[in-house]
Amino acid sequence: MERRSGRSAPSTDKVEAEIQRQIAADPDDFDATEQDVARARPFRDAFPDLAASIERARGRPKVANPKQVVSIRLDPDVVAKFKATGKGWQSRINEILKQAKVG
Repeated sequence: MERRSGRSAPSTDKVEAEIQRQIAADPDDFDATEQDVARARPFRDAFPDLAASIERARGRPKVANPKQVVSIRLDPDVVAKFKATGKGWQSRINEILKQAKVG
């Protein structure tokens, strides 16, 4: 049988029966009744403190003075020299420009 990239072979009756047996044996799996669905509440309403803590924990913290994204043309040898200094090379360029602005 030839298999195509990214696709699995069709399931046999035996494999499908085993999958269904494992689903039926799962103690955490249940079929929700209409009463269960009627009592359901949104996560945020059921667990407001947990929802708030998850919401706050996402992404980078906001900074008071965020840097601006700009495009600047530099000579290749200048870029190579700064990149050779390792991680944070753009921040080092920023510091040199900041000092030049003040001086």
